[in-house]
This record gives sequence, structure tokens and C-alpha cells, in this order.
Amino acid sequence: MSSNTSFFGDLLGSIAERGRALLERSSRVSGATKAATLVERCEELLSGKGEASGVALATDILDRYGRMKTGERIAFFEALAQTFGVDRARLAAAIEAYGRTESDAAAAELHAASEPRRLELFRRFNMAQGATLSLVRMRENLMDALVHRRDLSAVDRDFGHLFSTWFNRGFLVLRRIDWATPANVLEKIIRYEAVHEIRDWNDLRARVDSPDRHCYAFFHPALVDEPLIFVEVALEKEIPGAIAPILDQQRQHLDPAKATTAVFYSISNCQRGLSGVSFGNFLIKQVVEEISRELPNLTTFVTLSPAPAFGKWLEAERASGSSAVLSAADLETLKLLDDPEWPQKDEARDTITPVLQATAAYYFLVARSAKGRPLDPVARFHLGNGARLERINAMGDLSAKGIAQAAGLMVNYRYVLTDIEKNHEAFLGKGDVVASSAVKKLLRGEHSARALVPAS
Repeated sequence: MSSNTSFFGDLLGSIAERGRALLERSSRVSGATKAATLVERCEELLSGKGEASGVALATDILDRYGRMKTGERIAFFEALAQTFGVDRARLAAAIEAYGRTESDAAAAELHAASEPRRLELFRRFNMAQGATLSLVRMRENLMDALVHRRDLSAVDRDFGHLFSTWFNRGFLVLRRIDWATPANVLEKIIRYEAVHEIRDWNDLRARVDSPDRHCYAFFHPALVDEPLIFVEVALEKEIPGAIAPILDQQRQHLDPAKATTAVFYSISNCQRGLSGVSFGNFLIKQVVEEISRELPNLTTFVTLSPAPAFGKWLEAERASGSSAVLSAADLETLKLLDDPEWPQKDEARDTITPVLQATAAYYFLVARSAKGRPLDPVARFHLGNGARLERINAMGDLSAKGIAQAAGLMVNYRYVLTDIEKNHEAFLGKGDVVASSAVKKLLRGEHSARALVPAS
């Protein structure tokens, strides 16, 4: 794949060089005395010049954009929103023509006229060498601007629409990450790990080069050495309830032939600019297929997942004064969390555990957002992929991050291959959270009647 990429990269480079020569000659003939603005360049690119000039123009525009400062980039995004939206005159004419004729040709023109001009502009940008990654980075800049400039959201939607096509599952390549993987990719695995920090190269080697540890990543042909998403897998004899033993570099290694359980303990999205493009569900399913072929002795596939929104929700419930789930006794018990040393105290952990488990069961099974969805983003991801909520682990992550994020809580989601489609439909169609009987038994009193979805 890399040799083909190099060949096409060289070809595009030579086309761009010829195009630049054409552009420079055109500028001399026209008597231009200064470089065109970026927006003028974009209009020129859309005017449909030859391929060589188009590649050169796209390259020039992206080079200019890359040198811009924040304010200049926002001005460019404003132009994308205001100048390169739908051609309203063309759209009005297309609507009138279709209403009059209802012909296939009129319908095709209506479809084309309804598309914002910036979508075609982005496609033409992509003629330049390395443009796909540049556009992903451009969207990252846009996402930063959206914090204060919601009026630019239409541009973001168009990026998302285009990327969902360009990064379709059919283009993705699954690769095993191991110690033989090129160093520049391994460095990115360290940098992009978003769940459990990789401390150094020794830590990385323990995760990708141990016989009972695997790592897989999705790549795209246009981003050869840029992982899109990766998952770290631990091979175990049983479903784990805590992350520390999995990350322990001094642990006793397990013979993969004796493992029965594959544990997905970290899933990291690498490209923020591809937010909204779904990779994780395809990744998990393909890794399950891949690892099952290699190790047919594996019968159980689970995650050991964080609960990133649980901590803030719990604090809000404690402070509310009218919690629907926490009793006065619970509130008293949870005061133990205010002691920074509680994770080191056996008695505190034992006292807190049942309250955390019952409260977490309510959080996952009963509590909902204003849109009627589970509050936890990781839960929404796995439940939407067809997993079931298998187990709640009150003391799953006692690191500083785990305590701050979720009072030490972690959960297991289980993927039963024969039930994935049924669970997926139950969640997306009816909003049902499919959970094991063990999880549902943690609910107390009247709340237990609200979690009647049978386990698969």
C-alpha cells in the first residue's frame, strides 16, 4: 500500500508542479500584480480549470490556509458559510422546473442545486497531495471555532457528511499493532491513547508485544500512517473487574491457548476531525472475528469500560437536596468520598461499594437525558452496538483519573454474537437498556420495576 501511495503522491506532485507553472504564466499574461485572496482562489478552483491547474490551485489554497492564524481561519470559515453555500437562484430555478415537468432530468438538477457549493470545493481541495489529512485538521480548527461561533455549524455538517462517505467502512483497513509496527505509528498510539495513559515505551511494549495482549487499529488508504481508531485487548480466563491487574507490567502472562475471555479495555479515537464518523462498532465486530479465527478457544467478549459522566452526575445528585436515588443514609455514606485517602482504606471501600453499585445501576438503567437517552456516552456507544450491560465494578479504577471521573467505577459490556442485532434494535428502536440480571438486582425499591428488559 505504501509503494502505491508513494507512486500516486509523486504523480500528483508532478501534476501540481506543471499546474503552478500554468498559473504563474496565466498571472503574467493577465498582468496580475499580486496574489489572489484565498476566497478568490476557491472561486477559481470551482470554475473548473484543467486537472493540472486544479491540483496546483488546491495545493496553493491548502498551503495558504496552513499558514493562517486563528482569526484569519475564522474569516475563511465565514466565507465558506456565507459565500459557498447553496446557489439560491439556481435552486429556485430547479424547484420551478421540477414543479413544471417532474422529469428525471429536472429531479437530478434539483438534487445538484440543493448541494452547498462548499461540498464540491472540499472535493476539489482533495485533489492535492495529502489533502485528506489537511481537511481533517481543518475541521478540527472549525470545531474549536464552533465553541463560540454556532453560526458556522452548517460548514461542520458538510464536513461530517463528506467524511462519512470518504471514510466508509469499505475503505478501512484493519491492522494488528505490534512491536514490529513502524515507530512513527507506535508513537501515535502512545499520543492518541485516551483511556489509560501509556507512560513510556516499556508500557507500550507490554500492551502490544505480550502474548496475552493484542492491539488493532483501523487505517484509511489516504492516511497511511495515521490510525483512525484503535482497541487494546487483554486475553483472560474470566471477566475482569479492575483495570490495574490488566495494566500491570509485572503480571504473570497467560498462555493465549488457555484464555477464554477477550477484554476490550481501551478504545481510542485518534482523529478529532472525524467526530461523528462511526468506526468503533465496525472495529469491535471485525476484531472479534479476527481474534476468534486465531484463538477459537475464546468464548466470551467483554469490555472493561470507564463511566466518564458518572462522577459529575453523582456530585450533582449529592448536591441537589432532592435526589431521586440517594437516601439520607446514602448521602451520609458518600461523604467518605470527600476524604482524599478513601481508596487506601479497606473499611471505606467496603462501606462505599454497595451504595455506589446501587446508584450506578440507577444511573445506567433508569436515569435519562432530556432526549430520553442514557446519560453515559460510553454506555450509548456499546449499547448502540448491541452489547449488554453485564456487570458494575465499584472499585474498578482507583487511579487518580478513575476516582475523579467516576469515583473509581468501571463497567463490563458483553458482546454475545448471536444477540448483537437484537440488542441493537432494542436500544435504538425502543431505548431499552439490555442488562444482565446481576445488574438489575442492584436496583432498589420502586426503581427495580423500571428495568424489566430481559437479559439476552
